Amino acid sequence: MDEGLKQVNSFLVTVFNDILTIEEEQLKKSRFSDLSIKEMHTIEAIGMYHKKTSSEVAKELKVTMGTLTVAINNLEKKGYVERFRSEDDRRVVKLGLTKHGRLLYRMHERFHRLMVEKAIESLSEEERAVLLKALKNLHLYFAEFE
Repeated sequence: MDEGLKQVNSFLVTVFNDILTIEEEQLKKSRFSDLSIKEMHTIEAIGMYHKKTSSEVAKELKVTMGTLTVAINNLEKKGYVERFRSEDDRRVVKLGLTKHGRLLYRMHERFHRLMVEKAIESLSEEERAVLLKALKNLHLYFAEFE
């Protein structure tokens, strides 16, 4: 591997680990210290604006329905998630966030927005386009493993 590739690899690995570590540290320092990173990402997958079925959330998180059910039960007990019966089909249960869950969602969304703004603040439009293309390529590469 040439030096440039080694540097890119090093930055990708470091940034990935830094994001997870910082998210976890910030979560533990916040009023949401009762949550794990996985629970926070479950809340993120449920989303703010549209109620989703458990199967939709499980697919997005790439977990089994059993794993998601345990997570949702815990998040419901902690007051972050609610279950709703579908008005169209009472057999269908949809997931939504409570007021507390929506507050956490917005806090997490803000963290990511600030992170992205910082990453691109000194880039020209052309450099931003190149970065976006590189990230799309990486995403497509990872999608091959699904």
